[in-house]
Amino acid sequence: MRAEVASPRVEDRVRDLHKRAVAATNDGQPVVGGRLIRAAARLLGLPAKTPPPDWPGWTDLATRVLGTYAAVETALGNSTRGLALLDEADVLVSDAGRGILRQQRGLVFILIGRMDEALDCFDEAIPQLRQAGEFVVLARTLLNRAMLHQYAGRVRLALADLDQCEQIGAGQASQEGLARIFAKAAHGRGQARVLTGDIPGALRDFDAASGFYAEQSVGMLPVLAVDKARALLAAGLPNEAAAELDAALEQFPQLRMNQEHAEAELTRALAALASGETSTARGWAVRAERRFRRRGNETWAAVAQLTVLRADFAAGRRIARVAADATALADRLTALGLRNDAEIAALLGARARIALGDLDGARAGIASRDRRTAPLENRLFRRLALAELGAASGHRRVTFANARAGLTQLQRHRSRFGSVDLKTGTTSLGKELADAGLAAALAQRSPGVVFRWLDRSRAQAFRFRPVRPPAHPETLDAVAELRYLSMQIRAGELSGKPDSQAVKRCAALEREIRARGWQAEGTDEDHPEAKLGEVGDELAATGSAMVCFLADHGSLCAQVIADHRVALIELGPASAVAEPVARLHSDLDALCGRQLPPQLDQVIRRSVRTQVTALDAILLKPLAARLGDLDVVVVPTGALSAIPWGLLPTLRGRPVTVTPSSSAWLDAGRRPRRACGAPLLVAGSDLTHADAEVSRLASLYPEAEVLTGPDATVAATLKAFDGCRLAHFAAHGHHEQENVLFSRLNLADGPLMAYDVQQLSTAPEQVVLSSCDVGQTVVRAGDEVLGFTAALLYGGSRTVVSSVARVDDRTAGGVMLAYHRALSSGTPPARALADAAQAEPLMPFVCFGRS
Repeated sequence: MRAEVASPRVEDRVRDLHKRAVAATNDGQPVVGGRLIRAAARLLGLPAKTPPPDWPGWTDLATRVLGTYAAVETALGNSTRGLALLDEADVLVSDAGRGILRQQRGLVFILIGRMDEALDCFDEAIPQLRQAGEFVVLARTLLNRAMLHQYAGRVRLALADLDQCEQIGAGQASQEGLARIFAKAAHGRGQARVLTGDIPGALRDFDAASGFYAEQSVGMLPVLAVDKARALLAAGLPNEAAAELDAALEQFPQLRMNQEHAEAELTRALAALASGETSTARGWAVRAERRFRRRGNETWAAVAQLTVLRADFAAGRRIARVAADATALADRLTALGLRNDAEIAALLGARARIALGDLDGARAGIASRDRRTAPLENRLFRRLALAELGAASGHRRVTFANARAGLTQLQRHRSRFGSVDLKTGTTSLGKELADAGLAAALAQRSPGVVFRWLDRSRAQAFRFRPVRPPAHPETLDAVAELRYLSMQIRAGELSGKPDSQAVKRCAALEREIRARGWQAEGTDEDHPEAKLGEVGDELAATGSAMVCFLADHGSLCAQVIADHRVALIELGPASAVAEPVARLHSDLDALCGRQLPPQLDQVIRRSVRTQVTALDAILLKPLAARLGDLDVVVVPTGALSAIPWGLLPTLRGRPVTVTPSSSAWLDAGRRPRRACGAPLLVAGSDLTHADAEVSRLASLYPEAEVLTGPDATVAATLKAFDGCRLAHFAAHGHHEQENVLFSRLNLADGPLMAYDVQQLSTAPEQVVLSSCDVGQTVVRAGDEVLGFTAALLYGGSRTVVSSVARVDDRTAGGVMLAYHRALSSGTPPARALADAAQAEPLMPFVCFGRS
């Protein structure tokens, strides 16, 4: 077919189709772009080897159309056709169009994984485009070259290219298409920040890009979600990363973005691997590898193969095969220019050889020193390999040195986070480093060494000074809407007319608020590690013993510090605890606030006694001689965080305080107490006995600020709550297992949430939560805890009394009155609670923090 006779109408039509095809493809819609560019090619009579004599501009236009046509075909999975179209364009191209065609060839090479050739193309194209004045294409080329530099770990060069993009945009602001370039530059800068560990900055950049994408490039939103997921993985939040990816993966099939789809599958595999779901991780990685190979992208297929090997190693499968394949793959990845991935492969091979006992072979795969520019994951992986090599060689000092160095690097990384949500995220490598150090300490059996590694292996987020997140106007609006909708949902539940749309909207608002909080910057200020001698002195001064529980390879142990003596006691299999804890909670919830048939009531109470007796026999009876009659400070691990310790026979009537770590307990005791300020007493909504409970407590505290009925609003409560000496809440409470920042107390105009606690400029000294289950926590890797009570402790509250199960407000009021009578006369909180609970044997209140 020959081209039509040249006319302004035809040329304008082709240029319009080409422009729209480029825009659609850049917006993440290659199917639309393909339809448009094929129409443009038909109007030009392409493919054709000679230009029409009466159309002088045909050659330039044909070159541009063929270049875009090639990129679209490749993006849709037809790389052979794409390369053939570029070859046809090479025959036609003029000197003026050579830069444009060269950058298109580079883009096609990226899509099929020929990264070195792509870089050569971009390096040649950039000066040609600058000379030709093709500034929009130049900016797009710089973006693509920045991406290549990121893949190869050359972050400094990537950022330099992105800086040039911004300079072009500032100098050519009137040119069409540069707004999209600006958005993609912000997107690219976020990707680079992930590699440098600046997760809050990366999330801010992604947020800036998403605003433009949502308005004009919706096809790029799932691509952005994949990069956001990578940032969340780097922050140690694999479940949140998986949620982002699952939403994006639903969109890629319609968009026909096959390369991006495969990258999303690979990132989903990494999220599953970080969560310990090795079979799921392997499945996603195999799926991604197949998709890359179908596209002819052997570079990305090699990266996917590495993830398959990592999943096999984590699952303990085919270790000898992993050792051989990972070593060979490291050489291949090096040849492909993927230095960071090659290093991970080499280290994986070394770890597999350590597991096989081939220590000399392992040493050959471990670099002699950290690369200063290497991503955090690479540095942690290397430290872990060296720690494991030290353990296998019998050199515990080597294990301790490398595990400690890795955890220090991780701690420095986490110090950049302002959000408690991010601070409590722990990478799987961080947990493995802590476990390696703790295992070596347990093998050495030195009390001081075990203590140090116990303290390093848990609740490290408490070591950072709290950061008050900035109050963005959008966040304030979202919080206000969330409170209003929460009241609507509650009203619907009470009337038997649940509002499913409001529930969905609340979930979306919670995600939005939480994500914006991740953008807060952290501070380098942190608390020093506790020393065994200091803790021992403090315990002796307060007449207390500390019990630190730990799980080691499925066995439960306890380190007891009492009377300046330290003992490590084995307690049995950790699995024996989970079932009685779950049954105890179920029984307590079944008894709460119900008039049960006498026979059923007796059965459940008997079950409660059975569970607490079982837990007592496992956890405390072996320690009884060392505990004597001392007060007890408990540092729990995992499921033990949910135990109402005062119900266990050994601790019945004894002051018990639960703390996240020995360092957190010691630091709380060193903070000066606030002895002045009026107490705050708050009665929440829809709780029958709340007003009466608060009224009785008001007689003990004549100076207290009392908020009841319609006066107990969130705003009034937060104003009085900020920095007060003592606060007591009698309110409906709810622990949100899936989104703990929104665990809440119900007040007159909506919920007071754990999120709100983070906004306080000064945390209250002591808080009493006479509410259901707001003492519960979500326990992340490294015994990092999240929840309403934990939010108060993170913020700086010294003591929080709250319940780890449901409570009956009819009987809770009596316990609370007795507690406050003792407290107001000077009795320490843990002693006051132990004495007050004697009259109600099934009250699951716990004293958290420091008594």
